[in-house]
Amino acid sequence: MFTGIVEGTGIIGKIEKNPKNRSAAKMTVDLGKQVAGLQIGQSVAINGVCLTVTKISKNKCNFEMIEETTKKTSLGNLKTGSIVNIERSIKAGDRMEGHFVLGHIDGVGIIKKIEKKPKEIKIWFDIPKQLVRYVVEKGSIAVDGISLTVVDAIKNRISVCLIPHTMKVTNFHTKIVGDKINIETDILGKYILKQT
Repeated sequence: MFTGIVEGTGIIGKIEKNPKNRSAAKMTVDLGKQVAGLQIGQSVAINGVCLTVTKISKNKCNFEMIEETTKKTSLGNLKTGSIVNIERSIKAGDRMEGHFVLGHIDGVGIIKKIEKKPKEIKIWFDIPKQLVRYVVEKGSIAVDGISLTVVDAIKNRISVCLIPHTMKVTNFHTKIVGDKINIETDILGKYILKQT
């Protein structure tokens, strides 16, 4: 489990397609200082997607992606040199500073507009229509693994605001209009709606 408080960014070193299933792949990521204490079998959120560490060599870690992962998240669009958001799984007793993030992506959104203001950047993006019922203004949403607050929710067009610190420590300074982003809606909202 994660909180959506991104700890830093990593760089994709290599992506190897599975010769028996071209939709599956093995990905190598340079985690930098985030590798400290990491062990094989532990979970790391890469752009919000919960992946399992299968190999560690210095700062570089291997992750295996099945067809479901490459087809239903934006990870299938990554290339060598892509910058990704990194969050290690939380430990019991850690502060919960974001919201409950599972690393189970609900769908892929597309950035439609980026508004740069003196002290914030407002990002507008479209989400799949089936996710609209789970998104509310002032509610929580994870975008590429970043815990954010929904500012506007107009049908399937959503906006969030990022402060300069978030832009600096995440990969959002590399984003442009048209980029695909991983969306995870608030798990608490899903359970509430299921009961109604």
